[in-house]
Amino acid sequence: MASDSPGATGYIGGDALYQLMKSTKQYDVAALVRDSDKGAQIASQYPAIRLVYGDLDSSDVLEEEAKKADIVLHCANADHVVAAEALIEGLAAHASDRPGYIIHTSGTGILLFADLERRTFGEASTKIYNDWDGVGEVTSIPDFAPHRNVDKIILASGSKNVKSAIVSPPTIYGKGRGPGNQRSHQLPELSRCTLEKGHGIQVGAGKTYWTNVHVHDLSEVFVALVEAAAAGGGNASWGDEGYYFTENGEHIWGEISKVVASAAHKQGFIPSNEVQTHSNEEIDEMCQFGTGLWGANSRCRAIRARKLLGWSPKGRSIEQEIPDTVASEADLRGFVKHHAAKVAG
Repeated sequence: MASDSPGATGYIGGDALYQLMKSTKQYDVAALVRDSDKGAQIASQYPAIRLVYGDLDSSDVLEEEAKKADIVLHCANADHVVAAEALIEGLAAHASDRPGYIIHTSGTGILLFADLERRTFGEASTKIYNDWDGVGEVTSIPDFAPHRNVDKIILASGSKNVKSAIVSPPTIYGKGRGPGNQRSHQLPELSRCTLEKGHGIQVGAGKTYWTNVHVHDLSEVFVALVEAAAAGGGNASWGDEGYYFTENGEHIWGEISKVVASAAHKQGFIPSNEVQTHSNEEIDEMCQFGTGLWGANSRCRAIRARKLLGWSPKGRSIEQEIPDTVASEADLRGFVKHHAAKVAG
């Protein structure tokens, strides 16, 4: 069974690749890499993987590889139209008795559209989406929503020749196990901004909700879908209903800001556990799209993966992960060295 994997050195794709290669089932895997340095990262950990050189704009390469692949696991970029179109074009060349499968990574940033349109940040929302009896609402949200342009390409690809699934993760946390980037984004960036500002930060009233998932649990969903595709579709949903949220609980960003500030203070990197409210402009200066990442609501329930794939997430909570994330960011940004020198006098 041949599988193609764009994004294999990224955070999401790298961890999914790790979990896939641990599987008892055998797959012939090809991984798209930009250059020899990225190729070496993969080759050192997985020498049996065939390396394909190119990037997401290499449409001819992507199309040709998709023609060869039984399954495409696309974890590289949720917003890259050219790559999505090329992969679909290649898979469409499959015969109807041997359809090609694509598992595309989107994200629950797609649910931010209402707050982004109203420019309301830091306030709570009661709206909760789900991927089971509410899947039609999820797959028909406004076209201006983040990630929606590529989601539409994937959803429109369904045919006898192409079977598609969209995996839509929320806030992802935890250290990745892949050969390249092992750092997530939202929680590490909040930790970085806290360390650099010397106090906790929050958007507006800090009441915004997001759901979350440990990266290891997310990888279980990808592997379950690959295994279902390898079995001719298995128990999984594909096409119009093949949309999978992957949450394992939710958090309020203002509360997370408090835990981050407390961890940074306890580890000696900031003078107190104070959390300060910053303007939208200040937040976006600290972190690109920070108002959306920490100030707009993204609430959902992951029913489909639990019902159909038997998904049972087991990773530790985002709150439990925070001290390690703060320590890692402090080390990455040189705060550990500076703190040690300060203590030493």
